[in-house]
Amino acid sequence: MPPSATTPPARRAKDNERPLVEDIRLLGRILGDVLRDQEGVDAYELVERIRKLSVAFRRDADHEADKALKSLLKALSSDQAVSVIRAFTYFSHLANLAEDRHHIRRRQVHERAGDTQEGSIEVALARLRWAGIGAKAVAQTLAHSYLSPVLTAHPTEVQRKSILDAERDIARLLTERDEIKARALPKDALAPRELAANEAHIRARVLQLWHTRLLRFTKLTVADEVETALSYYEATFLREIPKLYTQLEQELGNHPVASFLRMGQWIGGDRDGNPNVSAETLEYALRRQSEVALRYYLTELFWLGSELSLSAMLVPVTPEMRALADGSPDGSEHRQDEPYRRAVTGMYARLAATLKELTGGDAARHAVAPQNAYRRAEEFMADLRTIRASLLAHHGAALVHQRLHALIRAVEVFGFHLATVDLRQNSEQHEEVVAELLAAARITPTYRKLDEAAKREVLLQLLNDARPLRVWGVDYSEHARKELAIFESAVRMRERYGVQAIKHYIISHTETVSDLLEVLLLQKEVGLVRGTLDANAIADLIVVPLFETIEDLRNAAPIMREFYALPGIAKLVQRSGAEQDIMLGYSDSNKDGGIFTSNWELYRAEIALVDLFDQLANSHNIQLRMFHGRGGTVGRGGGPSYQAILAQPPGTVRGQIRLTEQGEVIASKYANSEIGRRNLETLVAATLEATLLQPTKPAPKVFLDTAARLSEASMAAYRGLVYETPGFVDYFFSATPIREIAELNIGSRPASRKANQRIEDLRAIPWSFSWGQCRLTLPGWYGFGSAVEGLLAGAGKERKEAVALLQKMYRQWPFFKALLSNMDMVLAKSDLALASRYAELVGDARLRKRIFGQIEAEWHRTVEALALVTGEKHRLSGNAALARSIKHRFPYIDPLHHLQVELVRRWRQGQHDERAKRGIHLSINGIAAGLRNTG
Repeated sequence: MPPSATTPPARRAKDNERPLVEDIRLLGRILGDVLRDQEGVDAYELVERIRKLSVAFRRDADHEADKALKSLLKALSSDQAVSVIRAFTYFSHLANLAEDRHHIRRRQVHERAGDTQEGSIEVALARLRWAGIGAKAVAQTLAHSYLSPVLTAHPTEVQRKSILDAERDIARLLTERDEIKARALPKDALAPRELAANEAHIRARVLQLWHTRLLRFTKLTVADEVETALSYYEATFLREIPKLYTQLEQELGNHPVASFLRMGQWIGGDRDGNPNVSAETLEYALRRQSEVALRYYLTELFWLGSELSLSAMLVPVTPEMRALADGSPDGSEHRQDEPYRRAVTGMYARLAATLKELTGGDAARHAVAPQNAYRRAEEFMADLRTIRASLLAHHGAALVHQRLHALIRAVEVFGFHLATVDLRQNSEQHEEVVAELLAAARITPTYRKLDEAAKREVLLQLLNDARPLRVWGVDYSEHARKELAIFESAVRMRERYGVQAIKHYIISHTETVSDLLEVLLLQKEVGLVRGTLDANAIADLIVVPLFETIEDLRNAAPIMREFYALPGIAKLVQRSGAEQDIMLGYSDSNKDGGIFTSNWELYRAEIALVDLFDQLANSHNIQLRMFHGRGGTVGRGGGPSYQAILAQPPGTVRGQIRLTEQGEVIASKYANSEIGRRNLETLVAATLEATLLQPTKPAPKVFLDTAARLSEASMAAYRGLVYETPGFVDYFFSATPIREIAELNIGSRPASRKANQRIEDLRAIPWSFSWGQCRLTLPGWYGFGSAVEGLLAGAGKERKEAVALLQKMYRQWPFFKALLSNMDMVLAKSDLALASRYAELVGDARLRKRIFGQIEAEWHRTVEALALVTGEKHRLSGNAALARSIKHRFPYIDPLHHLQVELVRRWRQGQHDERAKRGIHLSINGIAAGLRNTG
């Protein structure tokens, strides 16, 4: 029986959690059985002892249990350690599946009770209706919107595709188990047998997992990353995005909705710091993307043909439909009176020929031979719409809604390219190529030594010259050839797969206007820019500056103002589609200035950029679109996407937003198709609310001034620790598993930009990942406590008023509330006791004590500051789902931490046992899986 409204809250919460507990126990029991069967009773009992001690310490604060646990783990052999680590790592993976299932289950319970949740399309549209915004206005807004989650490959996606596939199967079986229970009647004789069969299937998949290697033996390649990303399209995006559009149209009273939600991809085109990405990987990525899309369409066409068995003797068709059927090469006498089937057979043959031509692949089925390939996705879509129009004209709406409608939407969204691949490279690399081209053409031998004004002058002259730069017969460097090959490949790929295949060129580390002009010049060199600036130039790719560091963010608006002030630039952008994407980097800004300052400077940069483009709108109506480079961790812009979008400054969304999805967060959001659709739904809901409901006036000046003061103090505290404390670098490289993470085969690019141990050169991803592994999660909170303490100390007698102001900012300002909520989440995942164990890896006791003491003191200051401002004395008071997750999952992560520390200590002391090394890498996988957003 479900808990009633009169059930006490504690009991109600316990009843609500019961299915989750049952699933965790089921999966744990099956894993235990597999462990006992495969590794023996002794191995099973060892894991059980460790599990019980860990649970006792975590839930009961049993210090004796902690002492016994450490002693037991220290005595393990490398073989025993690996066995235990594997068991707890797999348990982390299985617990995630149970948690995902329970999340869906609770959502369904709420929806059946009419209690729709924030972040749903239903609630968003209800709020719009209450505000007097009708369905037609919403549809018109969406017609001019562009929302794009962009999947990126980063070295925190520790999952192998084989593991993901097996886990998807277990997730499906857990869903099936719920369905069996739901339909079982009292004294149902079949239910126990069905549940037993279901459990047997789960057991088989768990056994498969146990014997499937978690780690890669070789470095992950770009092709591997492409394949992993494509598995999410096959499992989630291709089916769930059309469903989301259908839901949205139904909620809007069947108003047609434009295809504003589209997928983006970096994998195969992101060359920044990754020498393994080339023109060949770009072409491979788009070929495989096209194959996934086309094979999906072929499968849907096959089933559509089986459903549309309508006879012309019984139902008429439109003339256009008749022409489509008559043009089909299907001459089977069995289908002469079945125009829809004949048409679909012909379309299948055309699409099979398209598959062969674009990808080299062969279709699985052939009623007639592949022939007459479609040149563009629009041609295929036109044929599908002909079928739809005919069915609708003759009372066949039910058949349209069954499959055809979703297929048409899929083709609109995914085309023949599946996802738009962004190109990205560091500005220094472009400058190097341009310098080489200019030297070979004898235009200037010292381009890189020119000042910014001189560079602009040269570049503008060349953009007004119709001639190319390359000189016939010159042997350009390998670097220049490779970079130009990317641009040349982009020309071919756009022609082959459609203009949506590649639309954006992102310039990492944009610091000057010349950084933008250089990319325009390189586009011109291959024909992606046609014409001259002083005439009718058109650029095929949007040049997207990426502002990353604190200084870059502060210069963002001035750089764009100067860029658009150049002669011909605004008109070029207008003729080329009147769109300007600007990417904001959350990672390096955090590593540069800490969590609060990073977010504050991002906020300020957005306001300044919107003001600039509003001014430009008087003369040039150019659409500004922010592209948020969010990572997995809060320190890298992670956290709930719904709150993040609503926390944007007023007037900065306007229906336009792109945002990255990175690392293991992709798996947690999109591996399960239903959870994937929910996550996509929250993006749509938040974009609608931020666009149509968000206040247009800025936050009160006192809020902005206070945030500026907090930012200054927070950044001083953060940089004081990370960049100014003697010995901090040594502490970081000793007290975290950063060295071991760099050795893992979990990404196609290196962990550091340069071969040294400077924090400045370390990539932001392994920086955040390392702090997550040691459970300090420092990039997500450090500096805020000192900032609040300093603000209140400076308030003197007005301390009470200062506290009230901070509390008011938390209640009324979405930016401040979302930032503090994310800090709350990060602190809930931190653990000073476990972090102190990692600190023991620092050989210098005085250094260890000094720096860990400094971090610990700031942790307490931040906890106290959050409690003071939010009024919540306990972590996650407003996030019951995450609190539940931590309660059930974290006790089983603790042994992995303890074992990781022990094995890292042995390894660094010279005990180079390959089993120990494997154990370290397995523990990294298990901890990342358990924490879920560490990258």
